[in-house]
Amino acid sequence: MDIHKPRKGRGAGSSPAGRFDTTRTEVADDGWGIAPDADSPDSVATELRPEHARTIITRNDSPDIAFEQSINPYRGCEHGCVYCYARPSHAYVGLSPGLDFETRIFYKQDAVRLLESELAKPAYRPRTIMLGANTDPYQPAEKRLRITRGLLEVFSRTRHPVAIVTKGVLIERDLDLLADLARDHLTRVMVSLPTLDNELKRTLEPRAASPAARLRVIERLAKAGVPVGVLVAPVIPVLTDHEIESVLEAVAAAGASRVGYVMLRLPYEVAPLFREWLQTHVPDAAAHVMSRVQAMRAGRENDPCFGTRMKGQGVYADLIAQRFRQAARRLGLSTDWTLELNTGSFVRPAGPGSAGQLLLQW
Repeated sequence: MDIHKPRKGRGAGSSPAGRFDTTRTEVADDGWGIAPDADSPDSVATELRPEHARTIITRNDSPDIAFEQSINPYRGCEHGCVYCYARPSHAYVGLSPGLDFETRIFYKQDAVRLLESELAKPAYRPRTIMLGANTDPYQPAEKRLRITRGLLEVFSRTRHPVAIVTKGVLIERDLDLLADLARDHLTRVMVSLPTLDNELKRTLEPRAASPAARLRVIERLAKAGVPVGVLVAPVIPVLTDHEIESVLEAVAAAGASRVGYVMLRLPYEVAPLFREWLQTHVPDAAAHVMSRVQAMRAGRENDPCFGTRMKGQGVYADLIAQRFRQAARRLGLSTDWTLELNTGSFVRPAGPGSAGQLLLQW
């Protein structure tokens, strides 16, 4: 059902069909004087579903991304960021990239076992694994399910390098494991922080941590000796681009050592969801925002091409790049995102049926 109505604590205002759906449902006024969405609740409950995966490590060969391997413990994300480029992944399981993406969350219940199994294979060679490349490994469900915690315990035990991207404060729970990994140069954390504006964050990223809470996370990670950087992601034309310098100043003061940014991307079903959000929350700026987006995407709403999809192109994109570099340089922040973590300490776990055998160091 496609309902254009804000939901309490949710980013998407509707449930548009995914691009693989063969049927469409439209809500229409039948003339009886009852609003089409009158029976729709103001809030939508979160539903957790187990997902039975056969493998856990995803391989990547994109030249735009600084890692080759990733793990996503969850499909869908309750943070509800309306701009999330991972929303279209729900279309692959017959669900909507809209409200379904943030209310029907799949968790990989066998993630820890699968990771140990893959690391135990004789042919496996250690390379940094990224947690949170698609959806946040520290979204609310993690507090109870502890899947990310379990994965970190495996990485700690096997001395395997792991990087993390998150906007969740629950990462503070795992400071013991992260500090342990950091001592051997086995981890790095990137906190996503696109805005310092609490009111904008409330509708843009409804269930993510507040900007102040994320700054506190940066500070605590840095004090614990965990290398921490910040992704200003996404930079949204008109709405957040003016904050670049102030965000970098705030994260530098909190202890971040490196920074990066990603321009707003609107792949597949994300574009209509974002336009809908604009019309609901900032209607006076909607046309201006989209004209800027199209100006840096060669007249389109999205650019899928390697090399330009993350930063955009044209005069506006170049100006953002220059401002970001200058601000980072002034504050002493690195913009190098090469993930050169330690792979030489890896200890291969014993495989199935190998109980009692000594662990073999790679």
